[in-house]
Amino acid sequence: MVKILVAWTSNSGNTERLAKAVAKGVDSIDEAKAVLKRAKDVTREDFASAKGIIAGSPVYFGTMSAELKDMFDRFVGLRREGGMEGKIGAGFATSGHHTGGKETTILSILQAMLIYGMIVVGDPIRVGGHYGVACQGQPDDQALKAGEALGARVADIAKILCS
Repeated sequence: MVKILVAWTSNSGNTERLAKAVAKGVDSIDEAKAVLKRAKDVTREDFASAKGIIAGSPVYFGTMSAELKDMFDRFVGLRREGGMEGKIGAGFATSGHHTGGKETTILSILQAMLIYGMIVVGDPIRVGGHYGVACQGQPDDQALKAGEALGARVADIAKILCS
């Protein structure tokens, strides 16, 4: 079984809704299991045992939330140990404004993953093919489907590269 950690932060509930769609996509893949957790509740074991991490955040000044950044900071020892190298990573974001910094927020998540030595992927071409999944406000059906597609993509790739 390939475990994929879906870690998120959310104040309004929008990022949480998108995280649940991402987890649904992971679970749609045979032999893949989503571990859905708020970033502050992620343990070292959750982080280390995952074959992939899909992290989501609302936009906070064009970057990920402090809570999500804290998750990456807490487990920096795994980076030094090489424990995350070669695992699959992806990001998603929500914002309150159409120019609210969704792409820069996703890039801040992907930067942390790259520093960990992870292999990062964006959303599939059929749903946009950019840095990751993003939406303004509450995720609509299109955003939820894109979230599912991202989750499935990460699970598929993790099965191939990390099994």
